[in-house]
Amino acid sequence: MKRLELDFIAPPRRPLWPGALLLAASLAVAGALGMHYQNVRVELERLETADGLLSAERRPQRAIPKERVEEEAKNAETVVRQLTLPWASLVGTIEEAATRDVAILQLQPDAQQRLLRLTAEARHQKAMVEYLRRLVSASALTDVHVVSHQVQQEDPLRPIQFAVQASLRGVP
Repeated sequence: MKRLELDFIAPPRRPLWPGALLLAASLAVAGALGMHYQNVRVELERLETADGLLSAERRPQRAIPKERVEEEAKNAETVVRQLTLPWASLVGTIEEAATRDVAILQLQPDAQQRLLRLTAEARHQKAMVEYLRRLVSASALTDVHVVSHQVQQEDPLRPIQFAVQASLRGVP
């Protein structure tokens, strides 16, 4: 076996300041390039915006006919009326009148005409009549009446599907 010789004396270290100086210089150059890039990008966006505003290819806006503006205003007013309905009191009224024998199928409030149309299904005629009595006694509804009703012949339990219409009280 060959003899192994270890040298415990380390070679002299080089000074660290040239590497640190090179690192600092490269960081300064990178920072300056980053700032220059940002400035150029902002200037380019400004020029593109100005070019778009001054472009000869821009089409002039056509005037909207007065009828269309009025129609859109009416549509917006209808939507606002629907959204400002007292939904909480309507739903609360319907829930207070609810029984186990009646299922609500459809609820259509109409703010324009101040009406509530309700489609429901009752297990039997007695349950339908009791539900109507509860709706009549509700404080948020007036003029409650049955619009239509029919026995569902194809269902073996023969439930009664009925439609109710009522006026909404206190709706602007």
